[in-house]
Amino acid sequence: MKRWQRFLYQPVLPLGKDGRLVTGSEEHIRLSRMAATESMVLLKNDKNCLPLSEGSCVALFGKGTIDYVKGGGGSGDVTVAYTRNFYEGMKEKEKEGKVKIFHELCRFYEEDVENQYKKGYVPGMTKEPELPQDLLNKAREFSNTAIITLCRFSGEGWDRQVSKKKNAAMSDCEVEQAKRQAELYPEGDFYLSPEEKLLVQSVCEHFEQVIVVLNTGGIMDTTWLKREEKISAALLAWQGGMEGGLAAADLICGDENPSAKLADTFAASLEDYPSTDGFHESDEYVEYREDIYMGYRYFETIPGAKEKVNYEFGFGLSYTTFEWEVIESKAKEEMIQVKVLVTNTGKRPGKEVLQLYYSAPQGKLFKAAKELGAFVKTRKLEAGESQQITLSFPIVHMASYDDTGLLYKSAWVLEKGEYHFYLGNSIRNVTKLSLVYQEKEDRITRQLSEKVKPLRLHKRLRADGTWEEMTVDETISTEVEPCKFSRLPKDELEGVAPETRFSERYYVFGDKMEQNIILEDVATGKATLDEFMAQLSLEQMICLLGGQPCTGVANTFGIGNHRQFGIPNVMTADGPAGLRILPECGVNTTAWPCATMLACSFNTELVEQIGAAAADECMENNIGIWLAPAVNLHRSPLCGRNFEYYSEDPLVAGKIGAAMVKGVQKRKIAATVKHFACNNKETYRKDSDSVLSERALRELYLKPFEIIVKEAAPWCIMSSYNIVNGVRASENKELLTDILRDEWHFDGMVMSDWWTHGEHFLETKAGNDVKMGNGYPERVMLAYQEGEISEEEIKICVTRVLDMILKLA
Repeated sequence: MKRWQRFLYQPVLPLGKDGRLVTGSEEHIRLSRMAATESMVLLKNDKNCLPLSEGSCVALFGKGTIDYVKGGGGSGDVTVAYTRNFYEGMKEKEKEGKVKIFHELCRFYEEDVENQYKKGYVPGMTKEPELPQDLLNKAREFSNTAIITLCRFSGEGWDRQVSKKKNAAMSDCEVEQAKRQAELYPEGDFYLSPEEKLLVQSVCEHFEQVIVVLNTGGIMDTTWLKREEKISAALLAWQGGMEGGLAAADLICGDENPSAKLADTFAASLEDYPSTDGFHESDEYVEYREDIYMGYRYFETIPGAKEKVNYEFGFGLSYTTFEWEVIESKAKEEMIQVKVLVTNTGKRPGKEVLQLYYSAPQGKLFKAAKELGAFVKTRKLEAGESQQITLSFPIVHMASYDDTGLLYKSAWVLEKGEYHFYLGNSIRNVTKLSLVYQEKEDRITRQLSEKVKPLRLHKRLRADGTWEEMTVDETISTEVEPCKFSRLPKDELEGVAPETRFSERYYVFGDKMEQNIILEDVATGKATLDEFMAQLSLEQMICLLGGQPCTGVANTFGIGNHRQFGIPNVMTADGPAGLRILPECGVNTTAWPCATMLACSFNTELVEQIGAAAADECMENNIGIWLAPAVNLHRSPLCGRNFEYYSEDPLVAGKIGAAMVKGVQKRKIAATVKHFACNNKETYRKDSDSVLSERALRELYLKPFEIIVKEAAPWCIMSSYNIVNGVRASENKELLTDILRDEWHFDGMVMSDWWTHGEHFLETKAGNDVKMGNGYPERVMLAYQEGEISEEEIKICVTRVLDMILKLA
């Protein structure tokens, strides 16, 4: 029971060799840097400008050279001992004799950024300074090669291009950050600021060779760097964790070879994304009118959309070249399988990502032109070396969901016709395979029933670019119904410090009683969980349905906490860019590359390794539940929290997320997959209704969660703040019980996001086992007394809470 001892007594016992700490260790930091180099995407490299030749003289432009952003704000932030910016990375290379830097220019940016930090501005939210002309001239005399670094910052609780007004979902700090963003980027931070435009123009006028490094957590405008001939190369460095600046230098100088691919589509303008229209239309709802045509499914399918893409899904350059030969392709035993021989035909070692796409017949159920079926990343291949890989997926994965009854209502259907396959290293750089799979008749692969039906969705996009009008019953109210007795006053949910709110509301019902069984007896097989549960009074069970006080270094509360019965108080901690501990605790952890960046590695083994390392840091600091990974899809570039999420594609998000869960849980730390579901907007996130078809919900937005549940068996899932088709996610029985548990057979624990606007007893009835950060036991008891919830419903959730704690033993 050593693990529980950590929860009960809070010893901070090092887990490393020779009594050393693993938290923030050199080993973990090296892994973070390596992951960053494997996850940065080379977008442009005209005339093989990169890597820089040894001894190159370079001038580093842009405040982003110094103002490095390791990750996003909010729960995705991490307290670290240091961060290393791009200038520091290039200085390392200078010491190694690989480059020469014009330091006077860098000192100018260092002083300016430091002054802005002193004024309270956070990394990524500083202003691009006006560059003195004499300094520009000196830089040009020093070198003909310039590297411009631009950075972006976003955070939890606010979206890009968010309005300046305060709303209930934003703290004062978040409001100020949103205001600052609007001041810096009048057109929105998707685009360059006026100062950045001037910088790029000036540098391109003075230098023969210009390289761009983008330190961003989300999609931004790339039209200017794609079209400008003077810009020879561009590296999408994302937000690379605490040593991302060094990783970028590793790639720029050729110590590492880029091998990442885009897990999102980079379009020419913000307006080219179908989700942009209507994203900020209302504070009360957002309609997913593009339906299943989101991301590359839109750009590769809808007439006229292909031309709007700068860099397609799956795209990414390398310093070497690869060829691949299909050895065998077959459809057998309900599986599509393609064996491929991949050869490095260039002069440098490198890795390649092969992607297998399928094209389903349009039929009555309109489809996307192509969908990703499988991907594999090779090992590092030396020049001339080959590797045989296999890409495979079940045939049933090509089925579409019929939500209107055109073929079979509420069923997954493989429509009759031919299914074609494409192999390549991006969705466009593919070759059509000779393999053709034929369905002679429409085939139901799984019959289900209607769940989470939309109430207000008026239309949705079809593959030919036309709109399908949806049936809307105007007599049905879309307002969230209050429960039988009045909900908690809003001032009890908002505007009170969490610690104060908790201490005022938390207490244990019932008198102390004698008992013979403690939870450890269940863990060691001396008693059954049913026998243990029989000792608990109703009041004591209800108290287990809410979050518990923080202990040790935790700041996000815990679960359990009943010493009388030997139930430990298991702490949670934020993620997913690393174990998040507040600075005042004095513990520095490892900041990993942001989730979007890790997805671009297309390397599930690497992500699983990071998950295991992050879990070790959790264990060492007495954290039992890590609130990661976050697997919501990148529906819109405007979502301020996209850096925490993996991809626009549900397969990539699911596979990468499953790898993270496997890595975490093999260390017996609980992973928490979030936010279930459709948390694709931060503005008014606690009361905004995500309105979408059941087909889009099942084929896209639930799919990553389904993949993770079936492949990695996560111990925890976090329900989201938002409303989904008229019902709060945390109160949605069809979502949390009918789909998650009955259809997918999830057997773990569900917790709410922190201080939802949901009613506690309704969340319990829906299958949301724990209300975080604290519960409202007296409200649940009142509901029980008034017949709104049964003892059996309470007992079901308590059993799942205790079962989850037992997994940590």
